[in-house]
Amino acid sequence: MKQQALGSKMTYGRPVPIERIVNQIGERAQTNTQQYGKRPYGVGLLIAGVDDTGPHLFEFQPSGMTQEMVACAIGARSQMARTYLERHLDEFESASREELLKHGLRALKESLSQDKELTVENTTVGIIGKGPDGKRKIESFKLYDGPEIQPLLEATLESTDAPAETTTTEAAGDSMEVDT
Repeated sequence: MKQQALGSKMTYGRPVPIERIVNQIGERAQTNTQQYGKRPYGVGLLIAGVDDTGPHLFEFQPSGMTQEMVACAIGARSQMARTYLERHLDEFESASREELLKHGLRALKESLSQDKELTVENTTVGIIGKGPDGKRKIESFKLYDGPEIQPLLEATLESTDAPAETTTTEAAGDSMEVDT
């Protein structure tokens, strides 16, 4: 991908669109499924990037199939995260960066087994996007890891715990009478 992006920059004087790079990767992986003796790639990827047309998220499957997504999760136990993302899909369009981060962390939390929690040791977040105030300038990739992620985790856990407490309180107050 890096060579393709640099080649486009040198030849045409502009960055290559994300979709073109993803399609080239997909075509390369797909040729392995058509030749005898070659095996398909055994890995799926989520490829995120920003170009002149805006942010993009692509799902790459080992067969070479690629498709653009609004929100996606792959891997073991990803169905719970996909369900969370589908339920909250309408909120993403008008959400701020902080709200999108919280949604991403909540979806990730949904995919964990019940005895696990999101912690500083097992969580890393990467962010790329347009610059502040929606300017056309693209912000460079930033990786949040270790102590940098702690405030995000705390804010996400506080906001997910608060609604659960109110619903249990409301449910307890609306008990149903049963005839004996």
